[in-house]
Amino acid sequence: MKIAVLGGGNGSFAAAGDLALQGHEVRLWRRDEVQIAAHRKAGSRIILRDADGRHDVQLALVTSDIAEAVGGAELILCPAPAFAQQDIAKQLAPHLGDGQVVFLPPATFGSMIFAKAAHDAGNRTNVSFAETGTLPWLTRKHGPFEVAITIRAKRLPVGLFPLKTAGHALDVIGQAFPGVIEPCGDALSGALMNAGPIIHPPLIVMNAGAMEHFERWDIHKEGTQASIRRVTDALDSERIAVREGFGYGSPHFPLAHHYATEGEIWMYGRGSHERLTDSGDWRERIILTEHRYMQEDLRLGLSFLVSVAELAGIATPLAKAFLSIGGAICGEDFVKDGRTLASLGLGNLSRDELQTLLREGFAR
Repeated sequence: MKIAVLGGGNGSFAAAGDLALQGHEVRLWRRDEVQIAAHRKAGSRIILRDADGRHDVQLALVTSDIAEAVGGAELILCPAPAFAQQDIAKQLAPHLGDGQVVFLPPATFGSMIFAKAAHDAGNRTNVSFAETGTLPWLTRKHGPFEVAITIRAKRLPVGLFPLKTAGHALDVIGQAFPGVIEPCGDALSGALMNAGPIIHPPLIVMNAGAMEHFERWDIHKEGTQASIRRVTDALDSERIAVREGFGYGSPHFPLAHHYATEGEIWMYGRGSHERLTDSGDWRERIILTEHRYMQEDLRLGLSFLVSVAELAGIATPLAKAFLSIGGAICGEDFVKDGRTLASLGLGNLSRDELQTLLREGFAR
């Protein structure tokens, strides 16, 4: 299958390397011209390390021309952070063609950003947009063209926009992730499966003092203590209540299962937390105000959760508290400047109107 991967970070390199390793024709697009030139000089290859050893993987193309990257691709994968989505979506919008599937793992309802960008650009082709609850890999780059994959996802809940295109889109995504994809309904259902805004805000806020004190800190090892885990579970209860408020059924994939030794398996499977911390890849210097856990998962992820909760009439006091505290840490107003239905241009829709849009898509 022809696949375009957008972005130059951890997730994008894991995607490009792993999908090429599976035998797909992979084109990698990123904006950094200097890095592109260096990558081409290095043979357009990625060194991928996993439990099976070291793999030297050849990419079909490395380019800064997004039209060249996505032309003829059946699947377009964009694992870039949520705060990069607006810009990438605008660049991608004119170049999408009939039958293509844009997959955002995960996205914080970014599927709507990409779909709306295409519609606003006058692109009326039949394109599907999808998002899931987590990145398909626990991964970190170890060099400019080298990436380590600690764990591959076992079970990925995927939501589609518009939902009426689910059959085709799930078939395409399933070719890239065989045996891993689990349909969970529309794109909002997929967005409300996002694990990051539940796991990461308690970790980065409740460990703020330690992270400012220590030069390097493993937020998932020293930072994941019993008291913080209890807060995570309480925050996750708010997420699940919002899902139920919109009529989405189980499984809701509680985040407690990520740490449990029994029960349902989803995300990365049993023992994934220990393998993550044992890898040492998450022991890093953390700048609170800049880190992705703060700027993506808290500022954007929790503001979105609170916004849709209000439409469903569900109280989210803990999510609101983290938004206020995170904003105070960063000297910003996360409640005002985060990602909401209003900021996405959907603030005037009733719950029924939103669900109709999710099912049918934008008028052509």
